[in-house]
Amino acid sequence: MAFLNKINLKAVLDRNTGFGTNANSYGGRFVNKDGTANVQKQGMHFLHRISWYHTMIDMPIWKFMSVIFIFYLLINLFFASVYFAIGIEHLNGIPGTDSNWVKFGQAYFFSAQTFTTVGYGHISPVGFFTSLLAAAEALVGLLSFAIATGLFFGRFSKPTAFLKFSHNALIAPYGGISGLMIRMTPFKNTNFTDAEAKMTLGMSVEENGIKVNRFYSLNLELEKINSLTLSWTLVHPITQESPLYQFNKEDFENITGEIFVYIKTFDDMFSNTVATRTSYTFDEIIYGAKFVNMYYRSDDNSKTILDLDKLNEYEEVVFN
Repeated sequence: MAFLNKINLKAVLDRNTGFGTNANSYGGRFVNKDGTANVQKQGMHFLHRISWYHTMIDMPIWKFMSVIFIFYLLINLFFASVYFAIGIEHLNGIPGTDSNWVKFGQAYFFSAQTFTTVGYGHISPVGFFTSLLAAAEALVGLLSFAIATGLFFGRFSKPTAFLKFSHNALIAPYGGISGLMIRMTPFKNTNFTDAEAKMTLGMSVEENGIKVNRFYSLNLELEKINSLTLSWTLVHPITQESPLYQFNKEDFENITGEIFVYIKTFDDMFSNTVATRTSYTFDEIIYGAKFVNMYYRSDDNSKTILDLDKLNEYEEVVFN
């Protein structure tokens, strides 16, 4: 209860966060830095709780390309094995050889040609079962490439908020008081308009001897801006109405808390509204620091230079 007296219980309490109030179930943080939920789902059947489409769309590009490549190799390996089991003599055009490896290799490349519907023509199926298998493989190939094309289109056309957040949140002087500051910036050649920000504080407190999670909506200096072309520093003034009022450096080091940030903006490139989120645990908050300016005038005074490498740069300051 030592630090509970510092929390302004008149601050806006948000009970509809979806994170729950049981502090004993807290897994270190509710939201990861990349905005994904820090939740591992268990129970039910694996196929019921996993969406393969969302998995393929959200996975990193190197994993996506690896899955496509491995699937291509394995599906052709399967059909080549069936061709080989039926009998290599039913593939007309394969040169005579005593090596089973050469025969299997020829069957594999015939499978690849059939799967991709290339069909160079120097090898052709002979007999009912081999022709039926080739027809089935051609159908599987057409459907597989249609699905792969849809996944490629889904990945490239998915509306994404190309915004980067500063790695740390700062507690800095602000107009005679202090303020919680978080910086973000667009990092692609996109135009964002009508940007809207929301910030929520989650904190573990002890009430009647029981540790519980409490959530507070944090008021911002500006919640909406018309255009987001440079960096935007979100500022929560720590006034007497703030749940962080009278918090010092030791409080942020000893109390378990997390700041959730949600951004929604309109992207001219996608002609759609995009959203992103992140979070900052209390150990990611730097007390007594301010951000270094990210933008400056060009040498010929014709442009404003936005230095993305300075997104996370800050300097220490002393409170008066």
